[in-house]
Amino acid sequence: MKTCLIAITIVFLSIINPALSADSDIRLNSLGFLPKMEKKATVTTECSVFNVKNASNNETIYSGKPTGPLNQLDVDQDVWIADFSEVTDEGKFYLEVPGVGRSFEFEIGDNVYDFAFYTVMRGFYLWRCGTAVKATHNGIHYAQAPCHLEDAWQDYIGIENSKRDGTGGWHDAGDYGKYTVNAGITVGTLFLCWDHFQDKLKDICLDIPDTAPGYPDFLKELKWEIDWLLKMQYPDGSGKVSHKLTRLNFSGFIMPDKDNEKRYFSDWSSAATADFIAMMAMAARYFKPYDAGYAQTCLDAAGNSYTFLKNNPEYKRFRQEKFKTGSYQTYDSDDRLWAAAEMWETTGEEQYLKDFEERAGRYNKKIDEDWNWSNVKNLGMITYLLSKREGKNADILEDVRKELLSTADSMVKTGNDSIYGRPLGSRYYWGCNGTVAAQTLVLQVANKLSPNPAYVNSALDAIGHLFGRNYYGRSYVTSLGHKPPLNPHDRRSGADGVEQPWPGYLVGGGHSARDWKDVQENYRTNEIAINWQAGLVYALAGFNSGQSR
Repeated sequence: MKTCLIAITIVFLSIINPALSADSDIRLNSLGFLPKMEKKATVTTECSVFNVKNASNNETIYSGKPTGPLNQLDVDQDVWIADFSEVTDEGKFYLEVPGVGRSFEFEIGDNVYDFAFYTVMRGFYLWRCGTAVKATHNGIHYAQAPCHLEDAWQDYIGIENSKRDGTGGWHDAGDYGKYTVNAGITVGTLFLCWDHFQDKLKDICLDIPDTAPGYPDFLKELKWEIDWLLKMQYPDGSGKVSHKLTRLNFSGFIMPDKDNEKRYFSDWSSAATADFIAMMAMAARYFKPYDAGYAQTCLDAAGNSYTFLKNNPEYKRFRQEKFKTGSYQTYDSDDRLWAAAEMWETTGEEQYLKDFEERAGRYNKKIDEDWNWSNVKNLGMITYLLSKREGKNADILEDVRKELLSTADSMVKTGNDSIYGRPLGSRYYWGCNGTVAAQTLVLQVANKLSPNPAYVNSALDAIGHLFGRNYYGRSYVTSLGHKPPLNPHDRRSGADGVEQPWPGYLVGGGHSARDWKDVQENYRTNEIAINWQAGLVYALAGFNSGQSR
């Protein structure tokens, strides 16, 4: 295993140590700020002035008057906003608010997001199933032994008492199941991340095993998941794809190598099959420069499943039967649209373009502001919008472009109106933190189409919200930022005997503005999941310095 990032851990200890004390009435992005971008803090106690001080000598480098009071019903607070965007000096600083207190130290610099990106992306490696994994973060060692090597039995696809290889992939969330549909939005987001930011990502070392020689580390990790997904196609050559691979019920809080219950391939679904097509088409496109043969294998698998769905146009739910694990049931119209977009972008074939445009024409709303695993329409629309291929329908293309920009404008307004810079506003539900992260994809694409600092600052506000500028004044990401979660709903973290949780994972967040609980049993608000993680990887990748460590 490579060790190209060992030194960086020490550099960032002062930022990510959860034991740091701070006045909770001053809430800001604990990762820090980019020199030329906006910098804001939310103060929850009445104040009339604030000072930015150099942490090395306590000298005041900037003084300002906060805006306020401002009130927001969902948090039932009066707050004041301290805007210190004029500070562009690099270094470590803190806010002092007379009569209120001082904040924790924060950094201003071009690489303030680098270590967070490394840790969050490396979280996928630590989710690997079917192999031993290990990591050291902040001097704490984490490890798991090889797990789930008996994956999986075929009883629920009509082949009783028979087993075939289903090893590999990522554990989906705080449990050890593997789900094709949730892999869809995850892999799709990560491939778009590569597409949009590969110049920054191609040389970044993630300190992961060399399981795909010649691939950049970022794509190496995606290949681990694609290798498993290829095994989810039915063995009969039909093109059907199993919806999930899990045991019949969730395990207790045990390490994955101790989870010895039988695990099964589930029945197929049309949504899982469509998501499989999209992922394989993307894999074929992005892996081709590194392994043309493997890329063709992915494309052949996608084509087989596409033909099957074309011949079976009806929506097909999977049968949950005796399974009590996550269902991820979802209608397939958006999944089929995404599949057609990726097949066209990879092959250029007219049949796929026609399929996509017919499906896109059925949607009055082309781009969604609030989206997640059950609605991957944005992924297909964005692939179509940014494609350089000829032959697109001018009217559909313009509709998608206009709506993407108007959706981004709406996110900017919502975030600016929020006292905590939250572009999702006052909407809360299971996994809403993941949606806040995923919104940065729309904002960054909007900035590609029509460069605007407002889009960039809104994306940074989303990151800032997740790392401390929120009602709790805490980071939502384990082992990163100020007072991060200590008790995520994650079986490894609860079973490994190590006090600190496994590092770099975004928890789902509250179902209202004030009901998040950092309690292990509270899976409703404190679980982790690959789809939320992918949104955060995308968010941080856009502001990674791209420096090779």
